Amino acid sequence: MAEFEMDDSLNVLDEPLSPCGERPVTGFFRDGHCNTCAEDVGSHTVCIEATKEFLEFSRFRGNDLSTPAPEFGFPGLKPGDRWCLCAARWLEAHEHDRAPKVFLTRTHKKALEIVPFELLRKFALDMN
Repeated sequence: MAEFEMDDSLNVLDEPLSPCGERPVTGFFRDGHCNTCAEDVGSHTVCIEATKEFLEFSRFRGNDLSTPAPEFGFPGLKPGDRWCLCAARWLEAHEHDRAPKVFLTRTHKKALEIVPFELLRKFALDMN
C-alpha cells in the first residue's frame, strides 16, 4: 500500500480542519476528514451536505454517489449525508445550479485553489 503524506489539515478559515463525516466514512484517506495530498488528484476537499438535487446531478454527470458499491465498502449517499466532494465537482454543480451546501470549518483550504472563498461562503451551513 502506498504511503501518502497529508497536506496541512487546515480549513478555508485557516483553522484546524474539523471532521466532515463518519456515516459513511468520507475523505480521500477515509478518515472522516477532507484531508488531501498530492496523490488526491480529485481534490476531495469540500465538505458538503448531500441533497437529492445534487445526487441526481452527480449521477447524471457520471459520478453516481447514491448507489451502494459494497465491493468498495460504500453504502451510497442519501440526502443529508456529509461527504468530502471533489472541489471541481462542487464548482461544476454550482455552474448548473445544483451545488449543495458546504461546511467551511470542515472544508480543506486546498479547495480554495479551485473554488473562491466568497462562493463557498455563500453556500456555508456553518457561517450564515
